[in-house]
Amino acid sequence: QVRLVESGGGLVQAGESLRLSCVISGRANDRYVVSWFRQAPGKDREFVAGRTWLGGSQEFADAVRGRFTISRTAARNTMYLQMNNLLPEDTAVYYCSGRGGNDVIMDANEYMDWGQGTQVTVSS
Repeated sequence: QVRLVESGGGLVQAGESLRLSCVISGRANDRYVVSWFRQAPGKDREFVAGRTWLGGSQEFADAVRGRFTISRTAARNTMYLQMNNLLPEDTAVYYCSGRGGNDVIMDANEYMDWGQGTQVTVSS
């Protein structure tokens, strides 16, 4: 069974940075995609960024492109979301998610593995 555990959320001021981590265990093979979604109060869960496990494909939401990057360490089963120049509208619970395959899909319904979420709050 695949397990995802996020960490790294917190309270920051606008313009500052945070790095979220997602430790993945129980993955069967390298045909796997990890994506980050976020959900603000009263809003639907939305795609933020995604990456294939081996790094051949990455996708970003328009709202974060140029500010956020997604990466993975070779030695650890950890996917990172580096968030720079944070804005108050980035405030949300951020979820790490995973699915088998080699396509970064922006639809949350296509992901079967989810972490518990980590809160990111950006003050103005």
